[in-house]
Amino acid sequence: MSTYRLSNLLAPRAVAVVGASPRPGSLGRAVLDNLRKAQFGGAIGVVNQRYEEIDGVASVDRLADLSFVPDLLVITAPGRAVPHIIAEAAALGVAGAILIGAELGRGEGSYSQAALDAARDHGMRLIGPNCLGIMVPGSHLNASFAAHMPRAGHLALISQSGAIAAGMVDWAAEKAIGFSGIVSIGDQLDVDIADMLDYFAGDLQTRAILLYIESVKDARKFMSAARAAARIKPVVVVKSGRMAQGAKAAATHTGALAGSDAVYDAAFRRAGMLRVFDLRELFDCAETLGRVSPPRGKRLAVLTNGGGIGILAIDRLTELGGVVATLSPETHKQLDSEMPPTWSGSNPVDITGDADAERYAAALTALLGDPDNDAILVMNVRTAMAAPSDIATTVTQLVTADRAKRMLFKPVFAVWVGADDAVARTFDAAGIPNYLTEDDAVRSLMHLVKYREAAAALTDVPPSLPKEFEPDTDAASAIVDKAVAEGRTWLDPLEISGLFAAYQIPMIPTLAAADADQAVAWATPFLAQGVTLVVKVLSRDITHKSDVGGVVLNLTSVEAVREAADQVLARAKQMRPDARLEGVIVQPMLLRPKARELILGIADDPTFGPVIVFGHGGTGVEIINDKSLALPPLDLKLAADLIGRTRVSRLLSGYRDVPAVKADAVALTLVKLSQMAAELPQIHELDINPLLADETGVVALDARVVVRKAERKFAGPGNATFAVRPYPSQWQRHLVLKDGWRVLARPMRPDDEPALRAFLQNVSKEDLRLRFFAAMKEFSHPFIARLTQIDYARAMAFIAFDEATNETLGVVRIHSDSIYESGEYAILLRSDLKGRGLGWALMQLIIEYAKSEGLKSVAGQVLRENTVMLKMCRNLGFEVKSDRSEPEICNVALPLDAR
Repeated sequence: MSTYRLSNLLAPRAVAVVGASPRPGSLGRAVLDNLRKAQFGGAIGVVNQRYEEIDGVASVDRLADLSFVPDLLVITAPGRAVPHIIAEAAALGVAGAILIGAELGRGEGSYSQAALDAARDHGMRLIGPNCLGIMVPGSHLNASFAAHMPRAGHLALISQSGAIAAGMVDWAAEKAIGFSGIVSIGDQLDVDIADMLDYFAGDLQTRAILLYIESVKDARKFMSAARAAARIKPVVVVKSGRMAQGAKAAATHTGALAGSDAVYDAAFRRAGMLRVFDLRELFDCAETLGRVSPPRGKRLAVLTNGGGIGILAIDRLTELGGVVATLSPETHKQLDSEMPPTWSGSNPVDITGDADAERYAAALTALLGDPDNDAILVMNVRTAMAAPSDIATTVTQLVTADRAKRMLFKPVFAVWVGADDAVARTFDAAGIPNYLTEDDAVRSLMHLVKYREAAAALTDVPPSLPKEFEPDTDAASAIVDKAVAEGRTWLDPLEISGLFAAYQIPMIPTLAAADADQAVAWATPFLAQGVTLVVKVLSRDITHKSDVGGVVLNLTSVEAVREAADQVLARAKQMRPDARLEGVIVQPMLLRPKARELILGIADDPTFGPVIVFGHGGTGVEIINDKSLALPPLDLKLAADLIGRTRVSRLLSGYRDVPAVKADAVALTLVKLSQMAAELPQIHELDINPLLADETGVVALDARVVVRKAERKFAGPGNATFAVRPYPSQWQRHLVLKDGWRVLARPMRPDDEPALRAFLQNVSKEDLRLRFFAAMKEFSHPFIARLTQIDYARAMAFIAFDEATNETLGVVRIHSDSIYESGEYAILLRSDLKGRGLGWALMQLIIEYAKSEGLKSVAGQVLRENTVMLKMCRNLGFEVKSDRSEPEICNVALPLDAR
């Protein structure tokens, strides 16, 4: 389940407390008191057999004895009583319950499992157990045992920790920060982080979402919800346990580099969330997001009466990637005329230590009107020359007046060094974010900037892959399937060579020899051409050959090859007597003196599944620890971003006499690994170390691949190993329609934006109105990006092309509801193609897809005047009904369980 019935819990008409007590300090009494203090407008019931009334509220023995059926229960009873209470409530039709403070145990036979089973039988939702409760100021709902009730506002907080939620409430009470909702989810027995992300993403009162995470329960569900929410509004996350490493021992360098927190960081980045690292940063983000919107750019103007602190702010801004705003000629002229001759003359705008309120007002007015900055930081260092409180009052009046006359106003931040609490209250009352230090202020501004950049990146159109890249998946599958069937863990070098050839990953030629004589036989043709060779031990039990002296380089003669083969076998036998020795491998040594050594690989995370790793390669890879991680699937843009987050990326560009690495060669190799991970879930770990990269391209010198039987990490159809559901290439279809018309229908990709834009130009205004229920005059990039960038975990869109001309012909899509039972469809064809059977074929395809996903029905809304669509729906078996609230609309629905 997702947002199903959550509105009943967060905006209930009636609430009952089960386990309320008259005892001061008890959970039940605290919850009841908070409900009443919040002035909840609905009915409040109390269930407790031991008392006739509690603090003037009549108590009943059972839920059924109440005169109403509550939407929400707050249960503070002992754990053993909870399953019975849930069963009784569910049978009565109660929408949901908050399990506060109850220890219910885990797993089969526990109170928690019994409660969950009882709730699911009737679609009842559960929050908790072990949680603080929920607070929704807009609904006057405080169903928690928090010490304070926050004021209404536009921030939502979702927290796995009750203590963190309580601390945020206390802080917000002092700072006058308001919330649209605070939900402490505790152990996530039913309602989890993803559910609440979906809810607050669609909540019109919520402008930004704050998130405290300890662990993710269902990574695919989490990623789907997080990506959807971050497209709409800022999502700020802080996660505890950053220093904890993965529970398993890694078998490869890649696995060792992929620590658990690094994987969480990659997940947050992929979702477009803003990560902060402590509560202070979280509070600062709440301060900022609760008061201002992201600026249009990252050019900051600093206004100060102290040059030193202004320079510190500029230094921090530059370090964090911001831009020091220039002063327009008009602004510079205005400041020259109104400031003393000793003003700084540039940004930071230092108006000197004797600046009073009037001088601040003149300077701030000039900066507010300057088009060359996007945000302003006003700072004041306390002096004996002017009262900080007077300056603060003047600044707030000026900013308030400026906001009133502009629809889109600049964010203004404040730092008053050494000021008393009254100054902070002045800024709080005016809704101006204010901070203790310039570092806090600049960092908060950059959080806003990073959100805007992340949101834009989520709609970027990635470049298409080269058309010549078509991996031989059958050959690759045969290699890994054979190893798994034989019970082996490692692929041998020859198998790796075949695997890489299937995915067009260049690799140095690899020849296996059982003994020194065969090694010499393989080496002779190379030596005749003057090629230098390397000999390595061949053993499926020895993963790091250099650890046992199993590598000998720079071999230039037959005698040297023979001696090297004998030596590596002898050393391996001595140092690893338990290892099975199959012989040696012979490879030519590549002389690429200006090539960079890189590491690329696939690691397996117990929470998020496959992870792609990139970094500085070589034997000291773990010591150098220059790496970045990303969740697959990758495209060239995501791969380039992965590369760009490492120090070694700077070496890929040309410098001095070293040419730049061939464009996109490394990024394309990462994309190939990503596709390999999607198509071969038997690959558990893989690393290429080193991958040599230079102006001619890339080549793998050594690689290790761990295989095992594929395991499903996530529920549902399709690829069940990726946290971000990959492109479903298996749904590509070649359709033959009337008169032999051949049409290719395949799942939509982000790089289809140009094709979709051209297609929309060939659809009449009337057909567009029938599809979108409104006149469509233009199609912006963000609008089309929402149509082309599909989250395959909850939606699908097929785009159809003429196989002869490659023209775009039509699009059909479906989006599931929150409980993944029904999908809403929409279809649009080129206006000159009606009557040729394309619409029928695409509708059949989307119905086939919906059935494969386990949806129980396909539904949609059709304008009554769209008679062609209504006729096709009836012919397909849809039931057509009028919409009572909107007579011009017909609701159509097709049950799938009977088909």
